[in-house]
Amino acid sequence: MKLVFAGTPEVAVPALDALIASGRHEVAAVVTRPDAPAGRGRRLVASPVAERAEEAGIEVLKPAKPRDEEFLARLREIAPDCCPVVAYGALLPKVALDIPARGWVNLHFSLLPAWRGAAPVQHSVMAGDEVTGASTFLIEEGLDSGPVYGVLTEEVRPTDTSGDLLTRLAFAGAGLLAATMDGIEDGTLHAVPQPAEGVTLAPKITVEDAQVQWSAPALRVDRVVRGCTPAPGAWTLFRGERLKLVQAAPVLDRTDLAPGELSAGKNNVYVGTGSHAVELLWVQPQGKKPMRAADWARGVRIAHGELLGL
Repeated sequence: MKLVFAGTPEVAVPALDALIASGRHEVAAVVTRPDAPAGRGRRLVASPVAERAEEAGIEVLKPAKPRDEEFLARLREIAPDCCPVVAYGALLPKVALDIPARGWVNLHFSLLPAWRGAAPVQHSVMAGDEVTGASTFLIEEGLDSGPVYGVLTEEVRPTDTSGDLLTRLAFAGAGLLAATMDGIEDGTLHAVPQPAEGVTLAPKITVEDAQVQWSAPALRVDRVVRGCTPAPGAWTLFRGERLKLVQAAPVLDRTDLAPGELSAGKNNVYVGTGSHAVELLWVQPQGKKPMRAADWARGVRIAHGELLGL
């Protein structure tokens, strides 16, 4: 089939690579978000998908909005059979959805209908799911509600951050998306409507969502830290300034600390929660690089009974 691939961040690159390498399909063009400012100089930088497409000699389309008439006209000229999508980052209007003969097929990083929305992996980790996965589905105008072509499952490991899990799903999902394109082309794969039961939503995680509540149980604190890593980054307050929590671990045999209460030894830093303590392993003070929590604690000279969250 002739394909136009839509995607933007690094997590979409494995799927693009899989389609390029498949040998069965022609990736005629790539649709991605416009160049965005990055780094200290805030210079405009192309998306990872745009960079990979340019390396492969593939035409790159960067509409400000996917309803822009110039973009729609070019898409009609290309006349793709199907448009596979991975984390494109913009809502597709019906006028665009109607152009490819076999529609737009999205690779979504959850077992639909669970975790529909922008942040399925983060929500899965924060909810304590033991198993998640990826789904390919035909895009409709609803939020991730279209019929499903295929799924794969992936274990959520006890120490997974959302970044760890998303990386595994990106590579496994690349194979699923390529296989879905094969099945659509040869007529062996047909989309099945999602069940009405089991729908959960996964909106974008905000900075406010990532603030740790020390009155919560230790396992909840652990899930928030892992689910918000690498972005937007779990955080708390220390002496009125934000302290990012890069890595932590529950300590199930220690219950002597009040919620938010710090206890620092030579090589360990513990914080009380609503249940057991949590050990801080890596933190990032405001304006500084990540560091071992024990080194941070020595530098700030934590007072007896001092609290996080204030």
